[in-house]
Amino acid sequence: MNAGSLFADLILPLPLAGTFTYSIPWELQNDVAIGKRVVVSFGSKKIYSAIVKAIHNNPPKDYEVKDILACLDESPVINNFQFLFWEWISDYYQSSLGDVYKAAIPAGLKLESQTKISYREDFVAQKQLSKTEELILDVLKSSKDVSIQVLNQASGLKNVLPQVKKLLDKGAIEVEERVLSSYKEKQIKYVRLHPNIQENKIGNVLDSLKRAKKQQELLFAYLNLSKLGIAEIPEKVSAAELLLNSKASSSILKAIVDKQVLEIYFESIDRLDFSDSEIKPLKELNEHQARAIKEIREGFKSKNTTLLHGVTSSGKTEIYIHLIQEQINLGKQVLYLLPEIALTTQIINRLRNVFGNKVGVYHSKFNDAERVEIYNNIQQSNPDKSYQVILGVRSSIFLPFNNLGLIIVDEEHENTYKQFDPAPRYHARDAALFLAHLHKAKTLLGTATPAIETYANCKQGKYALVELMNRFQDIKMPEIQLADLKEAKRKKRMKSIFAPELYDEINNTLEKREQVILFQNRRGYAPYLECKSCGWVPHCENCSVSLTYHQYNNQLTCHYCGHSTQLPQSCKQCESTHMVDKGFGTEKIEDELRGLFPMARIARMDLDTTRSKTAYEKLIYKFENQELDILVGTQMVSKGLDFDHVSLVGILNADSMLNFPDFRAHERSYQLMAQVSGRAGRKNKQGKVIIQTHDTQHPIIQSVIRNDYLAMYQTQMSEREEFIYPPFYRLINITLKHKNNGLLTQAANTLAGSLRKIFGIRVFGPQAPVINRIQNYYIVNILLKFEKKSSPAKAKWILNREANNLKAIDRFKMVMVQFDVDPM
Repeated sequence: MNAGSLFADLILPLPLAGTFTYSIPWELQNDVAIGKRVVVSFGSKKIYSAIVKAIHNNPPKDYEVKDILACLDESPVINNFQFLFWEWISDYYQSSLGDVYKAAIPAGLKLESQTKISYREDFVAQKQLSKTEELILDVLKSSKDVSIQVLNQASGLKNVLPQVKKLLDKGAIEVEERVLSSYKEKQIKYVRLHPNIQENKIGNVLDSLKRAKKQQELLFAYLNLSKLGIAEIPEKVSAAELLLNSKASSSILKAIVDKQVLEIYFESIDRLDFSDSEIKPLKELNEHQARAIKEIREGFKSKNTTLLHGVTSSGKTEIYIHLIQEQINLGKQVLYLLPEIALTTQIINRLRNVFGNKVGVYHSKFNDAERVEIYNNIQQSNPDKSYQVILGVRSSIFLPFNNLGLIIVDEEHENTYKQFDPAPRYHARDAALFLAHLHKAKTLLGTATPAIETYANCKQGKYALVELMNRFQDIKMPEIQLADLKEAKRKKRMKSIFAPELYDEINNTLEKREQVILFQNRRGYAPYLECKSCGWVPHCENCSVSLTYHQYNNQLTCHYCGHSTQLPQSCKQCESTHMVDKGFGTEKIEDELRGLFPMARIARMDLDTTRSKTAYEKLIYKFENQELDILVGTQMVSKGLDFDHVSLVGILNADSMLNFPDFRAHERSYQLMAQVSGRAGRKNKQGKVIIQTHDTQHPIIQSVIRNDYLAMYQTQMSEREEFIYPPFYRLINITLKHKNNGLLTQAANTLAGSLRKIFGIRVFGPQAPVINRIQNYYIVNILLKFEKKSSPAKAKWILNREANNLKAIDRFKMVMVQFDVDPM
């Protein structure tokens, strides 16, 4: 190595610990900088884009250094705030920096390599080739640079890799790794007069096209649209606009282009809309909101985090808007986090009415290219062209902010802020607190039903607490009525899955031309099918879970791995044809409603109906504009949606939530029922909520009726202290996975035994979860509970060491070990 050699520590998008050192070639030394993306090879032939984390003069001692192949950026794509944030996420949530990189950067900014195969023209076969090899060579001779995937499809073989290897050994083919980037600029195709055609000669050109009528008409259409010869500067004409106006096909356009009468050109455009929208002034706050915002400002003087505990429909969003305006006036950025994409649809309109094109939206329904453009937009320092407010879901915390002043976490209690798979398994609310700390910004948590840990932090003085207990315009809280399912079934008064109280109220509401929301936290038609004769239930072949029946495609589907199968005509065990569906999901509710209320306009909001980018917007728009009478939904409908004409909310099965085997089940049940209830009677009058249950005296249901958050909080706190759960203790869940259940059990017992020697009675398990096999992997959990005052960093270091010791044992090296810090 030369004395002047430079090296870079790189983060690769792989689940591997630490960074990797590469040499910076002399010709790239002026280009490579911290925060830029570079292209490197890793392993034998794979190529990746890595992030430069550090530059130094120290060559690695334990492996041969490779060169960086190329630098992709003119300026860094990662700033210093992001590096510090990534390191914290990696340390706290026990994931590799590579995992954080994969989660943080839009896919369009990541490069991947793809193997390309080509035929060697100079190849002469020494021995006769097999039919399969000849087939592959025939495909390669007719196409250049074919990928493995294309070769599989063209040859009709499931896996061509063994044959490709043989042909490579025989020298018949060449293999090359090509780097692909999934981000491309959006370009518009335009048409203009060919430079060879002078304006005064257009009449001659039209005459020459007399026999080609369609081409002549297309040229006339172009002249009209471009106003050529009329306007001082001709108007731009897109190819799409020209074809639409001339009613011509693209082949006609190609023909006239080939004759060099017109020519095609492309212009890059921004996918983001920066057109000015009509700005409305801030609304005046009422006395309760004004008091609350004054207390929030006071709270921020002594605390970095404030909880706004405001009942549903109390006008929290209007308070957020006033606080956002203050930050924009200071030249600061604001991150407004929401738990669901559905919520962004309603709130974006409210924010854009006030802040215009200063507001951007970021979530998973955007395609890769759109996410890249939003990412790049936030990076630029031009306030006239960059967003100052980002409205987004949990992944928005990774955007390249450089001047954050405020983070708002709306509906902070929602468990959808927690990332489950893949790693890093971060909680966006908790991560937002650290992000705000890095930027010296403030965090406002808002909800009608605070998470118990959050409320406990207020009580302990860590956060400021502001309460807003009056609904906007002093609308009354909804009247909550219980429907006793046990009694209704005993008296045979049920109308399908509806208790008589709910059925009658739906009828009354529809007669008054008001709207109904019905909540059931289970999608699909029925949770499972069962043989009436022997009790056999169809299960997923990859997971230990029953298959859910979906009527819309008449299939049984696993909600864990996506496996689908046709409906069985008969029982696989006794061959009986009497298969019945058990339980009900949102699809069955919708179906039953259509039978009971044939004149009602009904829609469903769940994962199955909202897969497309605009599905939420269309559903919400229809419901807001009273084009629908009844909306059936899963927990999507519970989260802060604001509809003016909803006077009835029905919760169809409170018991399934209350009886879920989880220490947070009662807290979540209270939150869900209170939030869903808050959708009733939003603006003009008191609404009504009907809860169907078999246990009308359940303390959580009674707390919901009284709107008594404190009673639920106090009960849960005493139970959690007794059974050592958060907020009194920290939890880390260790999940082990393997396809061999016996080997997995041995590995789990070995790890639990070594942890017990260190942590003693704080280790619980190993224990198989309720669903102990997903995608053919068996699952076992070990739970570690430790005191709040203990050092979490030391505990995590010990866990990593013991997991590595387990993997060092030869027979356990293929056992997957995953950590979930603060599991939900």
